[in-house]
Amino acid sequence: MLRDKGFIFTNKKHTEKGIMSTILGVLAAITLGLAVYFSYSTGGNATSRDAAAALLAVVFMTVGLTLGIWSTSEKDKYKLFTLLGIVANVLAFAMLSLILFAGAYVK
Repeated sequence: MLRDKGFIFTNKKHTEKGIMSTILGVLAAITLGLAVYFSYSTGGNATSRDAAAALLAVVFMTVGLTLGIWSTSEKDKYKLFTLLGIVANVLAFAMLSLILFAGAYVK
């Protein structure tokens, strides 16, 4: 007996805010990574450029986390990029916290 495969067609889409949240989380992590790399390449002496990059990453994280949380309230949308965006931004915040902790207590 052949069994018929049923296909369900839907018009659900990914949230635009969730996609933007994911992009901002990845950009924040890359920006922090580059700031740490450039600081390391100068012998551990952070310049104002590195501080500006960290500040920009904080702005990316804050906006990305806000967009990710905001996009959870949208109905009939896929939540993949929403959850990825929230996780990426929280991980970037954790990365920044680790950098600040290491700068303050590790000698």
